[in-house]
Amino acid sequence: MIPRVRRITAVCALGAALAACGTADPAGGARPAAVNSPVSASPSASPSASRPPVLAPGPGGLTPVFEHGPRTLGKTVALTFDADMTADEGARAAAGEHFDNPDLIGTLRALKVPATIFMTGRWADEYPTEARSLGHDPQFEVANHSYSHYAFTDDCYGLPTVGADRMRADVERAYASLHQAGVPHALPYFRFPGGCYDRRALRALSGLGVTAVQWDVVSGDAFATDAGAVTRQVLDEVKPGSVVVMHCTRSAAPTTEQVVRAVVPELRKRGYRFLKVSELIGESGGHR
Repeated sequence: MIPRVRRITAVCALGAALAACGTADPAGGARPAAVNSPVSASPSASPSASRPPVLAPGPGGLTPVFEHGPRTLGKTVALTFDADMTADEGARAAAGEHFDNPDLIGTLRALKVPATIFMTGRWADEYPTEARSLGHDPQFEVANHSYSHYAFTDDCYGLPTVGADRMRADVERAYASLHQAGVPHALPYFRFPGGCYDRRALRALSGLGVTAVQWDVVSGDAFATDAGAVTRQVLDEVKPGSVVVMHCTRSAAPTTEQVVRAVVPELRKRGYRFLKVSELIGESGGHR
């Protein structure tokens, strides 16, 4: 069932400071040319030939929403990281603020933890080398977090808002920026900025072929200074099939790398396997 209005009250979704991740591109080379929109109206919209799994549209063709995987198919969990940067934060980046976190990505690689990165188009514009590196690394999958990181509803943690007539274009622009940065197969998954959405937003994205991906575990890493408290919150909340939301931003989520170093071995000790969101959706068999 799709509720009339849902607001995910996540500490990690505050404002425009929920920012990004990245690491150096080991491959180098030229980036492919941009396309107008990698999203089609197909239920399996993606430039990937493997067609990642998506959920069936909701009533009236509304964009479907995925929050967690099956609870009964073993201990699985997906770590997701929002690569946030708003359309108007270029001056802050130019002044030296870091909307990336190479150490976190390096730690995920060292621990061999697959992850899903929800990336804004503006972040990909700012960090194309990092975006390309993540997009070409099979350990990660890159999905859409809008171009602007402006809210798709009113009253969403103080974020500026996108009008209903611009929502679809904002998502399509993000896909174009990801492609321009060198992400070859951005997935047909979309995370609403701030986690805020309603029926109007779901309707605006109908026909794009995307599945909206939320979460059921809030890490609370945004603006946190106590890595231990964030670690405990994640470990207390994880269940089989959980989707955990975190951030990979040196300036706005400085403890996340420490949290990952603590959470990953403990969850493995408890018998959990780490999957990407696409794998959890695949395990769901098309059900929300």
